Order: sequence, then structure tokens, then C-alpha cells
Amino acid sequence: MAPIQSISAITLFVEDLAASKAFYTSVFNVPVIFEDESSTALKFDNIIVNLLKSGEAQTLVKPRTVGSSDAGKRFQLSIWVKDLDQVCEYLNSLGVGLLSGPQTQPWGMRTITFEDPAGTNWEVAQQIEG
Repeated sequence: MAPIQSISAITLFVEDLAASKAFYTSVFNVPVIFEDESSTALKFDNIIVNLLKSGEAQTLVKPRTVGSSDAGKRFQLSIWVKDLDQVCEYLNSLGVGLLSGPQTQPWGMRTITFEDPAGTNWEVAQQIEG
């Protein structure tokens, strides 16, 4: 068995920390567990999402460089839910626009996607019964 089997935290590099914090606390209704002038840490059920100002991220990724926000998508975060329609209504009530969906995927999920203020893609998926 591998000694590393779970993810404890994800750090997202953001240009506008205040806008990103407002988005995450509003859309996901999660508590802030740490905050300073360059970062905000949010507690989800079993993971911490840390929002870090892009200008402060270089020390984390060196010798590589921090990619610009317009460099293109490199990953997507996914959340599974029981009622995708309810999530769509909720996001709409917050003014969060969808990038795609709702659509049925060939792998047996119904999905939508949206992005945060820094351009991070989020997918919300519901298992199709049957």
C-alpha cells in the first residue's frame, strides 16, 4: 500500500483574493479557517482549499513559474451531488453562469461546469440512476 493515499489541501492561485473569497464563501458556504493578506483557507468537508494570491505563489512552485490566468485550463475540480437541478437553481440565484450543461455524459453522469473568478473550472455531477 502506498504511504500517500489522500489529499488534504488544494491551493488555488488567484489574482483577486477578495473576489475569490467572496465567491467561495457564497457559492460553497464554507467557513474561513485562516486568513492573512495573501491567502484565505476554506474548510470543506474533508479538504482545505487555500486561495493564494498569484504573486505569492512562486516560492511554492519554483524552479517552475506560476502560469498566468489566461494560459488555458490545466485541470478541473469535481463535486458529486444527489440533485443537479437543485444546484443549477442555487448557482443561478447567486448569478453564477454555467460554462456547460446540464448535459448527460457517456460515463453515466449528468454534469454542469462553471468557473471561479480566477478561472478555475468546477464540475458538478450527478450519477444517472439506471
